[in-house]
Amino acid sequence: MKKFGGPVLFLDRADINTDEIIPAKYLTEIDKDALRPHLLEDLKMDGFDPAGDALKNARVIVTRANFGCGSSREHAPWALEVNGITAVIAPSFARIFRQNMFNCGMMAIELDEAQVAALFERAGDGAAIEFDLKSGKFAVSSGKGRAEFTFSLAGFDRELVESEGWVGFADKRY
Repeated sequence: MKKFGGPVLFLDRADINTDEIIPAKYLTEIDKDALRPHLLEDLKMDGFDPAGDALKNARVIVTRANFGCGSSREHAPWALEVNGITAVIAPSFARIFRQNMFNCGMMAIELDEAQVAALFERAGDGAAIEFDLKSGKFAVSSGKGRAEFTFSLAGFDRELVESEGWVGFADKRY
């Protein structure tokens, strides 16, 4: 099973859409690696540099509500996956985007607004998250301290994560 967790990229904005995750001009790509350099290249946020080390090193994204809204395209989770992102934590996700995350073997973890705000309080250089899938807990650590959070995955979503996505799930059963 893939390792979940690592350095965190904090994107303090709601409604980040699939065009901002991976611009539509790359939707003709069928090779995930071709998407790698274009992740979040159209995301406009003060202080965010899509070519910067924060994105290159990130393995987890913490963001605000309605992440992955917009058109339903599998390329958006693919672009995250090929860049090593294993989990996105937000108060809510667009329905199809969320399922595509699990289909690719990644986690879309929904926490309430207060818990996400508490995560943002830990934002800063060196922030990292460690997941314990068995206990349904994760810890975030940074220069601002350490805090633990509880999360839950539906049974089928957990099976997809443990199988590293839909293909692995299907291989085990069919």
